[in-house]
Amino acid sequence: MPTENGCKVDHVIERYGLEEVNSRYASIDERLLARWIGDERHTAEGYRSLTEWFNKRLLREVFNEHGRDALGARIEHDYGLLIGDDDLLREEVTESLEADGIDADQVREDMVSWGTMRTHLLNCLNGEKEQKTSSSDWERESVEMAKSFAREKVEDALSSLASKEKIDGIETSSVSVQIQVSCDICPTRVPLEVALEQGYVCEQHIVTNTETNA
Repeated sequence: MPTENGCKVDHVIERYGLEEVNSRYASIDERLLARWIGDERHTAEGYRSLTEWFNKRLLREVFNEHGRDALGARIEHDYGLLIGDDDLLREEVTESLEADGIDADQVREDMVSWGTMRTHLLNCLNGEKEQKTSSSDWERESVEMAKSFAREKVEDALSSLASKEKIDGIETSSVSVQIQVSCDICPTRVPLEVALEQGYVCEQHIVTNTETNA
């Protein structure tokens, strides 16, 4: 349970009104736990990944409030400069934000660290995560994590577009991500899951290690 006064994550959620909109989750805390622990829609993520997502969510809320472009590319760009080590670039993006009425210094101060996120998940939300001692299938897990990340980006972008009334029906729709693998020699293209199941991308143009090293 949250502490009496709440942690920094709690305060930021309340201060910026970071509620879930057009989402399957009842709250942003529920979404954080699902992404951290892992569920049918997400491969388990680490503290740093969740911290970055949370801070970008904060930035997107601020951008929307002040009428600044909040699509993924803009968020990625401005966030990278705000937390980066290049003082000149950070000053430039700060001036750009202030031109839109955004207090960049306050936003940076309100962004949380991965340690704060860890405390929030473990202490405030009483989250428990099964520890894996080893993984013999890290490749598939990496692919699933990439798909989950891409899906979240699209969902966030659609949510932003819905708030601007540029698209309808988001609350009753879902996003799916499929990775396809193509043969460099012919037009053959198959879903990654199919390639893994059959053991090759294109049967006609299989190149063995012996042929590669010849």
